[in-house]
Amino acid sequence: MGENIPDEVMKNPALVKELADVAKDEALLQGVLMRIQESPNSSELVTYAPFTLFPSPVPKAVFLQALEVQTHFNTLVDKISQDSDFLQEALANTIEVDDFTARLFRIHQQILEEGRSQIVLGLNRSDYMLDQRQDGTSALKQIEINTFAASFGGLSSRTPDVHRHILKVAGRPEESRQILDNNPAAGLARAVAKAWELYGSERWEPRSIPQMKNSCYQNIPTIRKRFDDVCGSGSLDQDKRLFVDGKEVAVVYFRNGYMPQNYTSEECWDARLMMERSRAVKCPDISTHLAGTKKVQQVLARPGVLEKFFPDQPEAVKQIRATFAGLYTLDMVGGEGDQTVEMALAAPDRYVLKPQREGGGNNIYGAEIRQVLEGLKDATQRTAYILMDKINPAPVQNYLLRQGGPLTLSNCLSELGAFGAYVRHGADMIMNECVGHLLRTKSSEHSDGGVAAGVAVLDNPLLI
Repeated sequence: MGENIPDEVMKNPALVKELADVAKDEALLQGVLMRIQESPNSSELVTYAPFTLFPSPVPKAVFLQALEVQTHFNTLVDKISQDSDFLQEALANTIEVDDFTARLFRIHQQILEEGRSQIVLGLNRSDYMLDQRQDGTSALKQIEINTFAASFGGLSSRTPDVHRHILKVAGRPEESRQILDNNPAAGLARAVAKAWELYGSERWEPRSIPQMKNSCYQNIPTIRKRFDDVCGSGSLDQDKRLFVDGKEVAVVYFRNGYMPQNYTSEECWDARLMMERSRAVKCPDISTHLAGTKKVQQVLARPGVLEKFFPDQPEAVKQIRATFAGLYTLDMVGGEGDQTVEMALAAPDRYVLKPQREGGGNNIYGAEIRQVLEGLKDATQRTAYILMDKINPAPVQNYLLRQGGPLTLSNCLSELGAFGAYVRHGADMIMNECVGHLLRTKSSEHSDGGVAAGVAVLDNPLLI
């Protein structure tokens, strides 16, 4: 196993400046790219996606733990999505006060009445931080599981070569060789292709399906559309086949739709409903979207709930539960929610207040928790939130490279993600895999926010 990058490298200003210049060039060479903020819809001008100068140390045991439990999380999400009674009970209070979740739930109910697609495609990412114990060891604790638009599978497939090159230039060939191979993009694409193939096998004679070549699917056409575009150019035929611009769609991958602001008009909601009603494979479908809500995360932590989904798999239950941080309800019934409020008001720095939102930058910390809960403690609107123990990782030092940013040594916190991919056809699980990992790192001065929010940067683990 490796060691931390030594101070003779980390704190040598001339070497660090040289390495930063090399790193940016290598990032461009490897395709670690993004469009610039001034022209986000144009590919004429691009820059490197933000990343760390050096890989960050991660204990090998907890890294392997995150990868090993991922297939159980895939199974759990899939089982939840099929259990309409559980979703109804878990979200009953939330949909009374959260209009966005309620609207999603109404789509879910309509799909239950009309019938679901038999092909299910799940691409998710379970995110963790390493909670520092008093004895100095780290415990893997889940922040959330993203069942919708779990991003950075592509860029994280390209960053290992960047860090390998930096370490070689820095005279650290041993550490360079210890950077792990990582290609979640291939596994995620393989799952999409499998779902596409299954759809074709239901629709056409097998001989008309483009065949797999050299372990990669070739000639699968794709189109990118916004919700309002789909509303204008999409339709369902009498068999609920989805057509957009006159072309039949086999798989719908939702890149957005997880935030209220993604639905800028009623036409956007109409488009989401039309796609959900169709026979096309959705990623995620509406029930899998709901399975990823914060309220479901909190309910899963209750005693006996995991056993419901894994009745004969105590080891799976144990592995999943070991990753849970403390999660607490804010429901109005039974007194448990009142206890949560008092607990949070007494020690707000120990907790995170989480709404039913995705995309980063939504969580509430510290004194702001007190401010929010003092205003809501006797109101049903508090049930739109859950409370979670704050995870306290040990900071590490690194340089965060951003376009136009200063080259300074920062105290940083890292977040580890494991990518999962699964495909189910009826009752048969065709594919269920952990297909890669993601490490993101941010300055310890930021409580919340990811790469897309402009706070965290891409990283690679150096196992210790």
